[in-house]
Amino acid sequence: MLAGLSPRTVDRPRFPGPANRNSVSVLTPGRLCYDPYAMVKKLILATPRGFCAGVVRAVDVVRIALEACPPPVYVRKQIIHNAYVVDELCREGAVFVDSLDQVPSGGTVIFSAHGVSPQVWSEARSRSLNVIDATCPLVTKVHVEAIRYSKRGYTIVLIGHEGHEEVVGTMGEAPEATVLVSNIEDVQALEVKDSGKIAYLTQTTLSLEDTREIIAALRQRFPMVQGPPSEDICYATQNRQLAVRELAAVTDLILVVGASNSSNSNRLVEEAINSGVPSHLISDVGKIRQEWLQGVEAVGLTSGASAPEVLVDQVVAYFERRGSRVEDLVTREENVHFALPPELRQPPNQLHVLS
Repeated sequence: MLAGLSPRTVDRPRFPGPANRNSVSVLTPGRLCYDPYAMVKKLILATPRGFCAGVVRAVDVVRIALEACPPPVYVRKQIIHNAYVVDELCREGAVFVDSLDQVPSGGTVIFSAHGVSPQVWSEARSRSLNVIDATCPLVTKVHVEAIRYSKRGYTIVLIGHEGHEEVVGTMGEAPEATVLVSNIEDVQALEVKDSGKIAYLTQTTLSLEDTREIIAALRQRFPMVQGPPSEDICYATQNRQLAVRELAAVTDLILVVGASNSSNSNRLVEEAINSGVPSHLISDVGKIRQEWLQGVEAVGLTSGASAPEVLVDQVVAYFERRGSRVEDLVTREENVHFALPPELRQPPNQLHVLS
């Protein structure tokens, strides 16, 4: 949607130097010196990008809990997959732990946006923990679907990445009935006891194209396979991937701001590469490598659903200082908001303790 491409009117300090210098010069035989005056002409920002509604809700949950609950407030695992956000919340007082046995009995603990298995909930109850559930509602939807299919005696084929916290939590809803597949080869090797009672679910942060190919392979092998009433891949994952496709049509390189353990951020890099444009995942501006920019006139910039906008702003400032013109590529508007969990809709002294 190139009609959405518009320039930003901002003051852009420029480095001095001749405009017609070569981008790469030979310093010594066999060694290239990258020219600091080589300029990327345009930086194009994808919109939508960055925080989704589930991430906003999860971060808000931690901050509200820090104000409403007696300290310390514990968070099981990373609240979202971004170290910058986790470090910031640590400075505000949150205590991040890997397991519930690190939380004292009767303490307050927040479950991350990725969701947890029933076994984790059971452990929390047994230790009288005050649980605040920050699970993204779209992840909860997948959990509910798993329970529904399991009760009906279906084999559940979960499409996702082994070891991802969201996958671990979803599989925990029906461990005996659920099998994990990550690619078409897994589908070809799949054995089920009743091909007439099989259903698929997906992790919410997968590649749209890869997932569709896997689903097509499932339908070919098991014509009676059922799927959820609506797609499990979340709206934000879809929107950011579609925006990258359009960004790829007008750029020579795409940078994705996000953490290495962020599934949706990694999928954006893959989407760009599959669209024919080199792409790199960067956790912050300090990870940009000058050699990536040689011969590049237009850089696209986006960020994963767990990357805060402050990290994007730093990258924008990096290119503005080097004289790049900044434009926006708007592919669609997002206006999704999720309510706070019920535990935080009560007065602080009445926060619900599981029983």
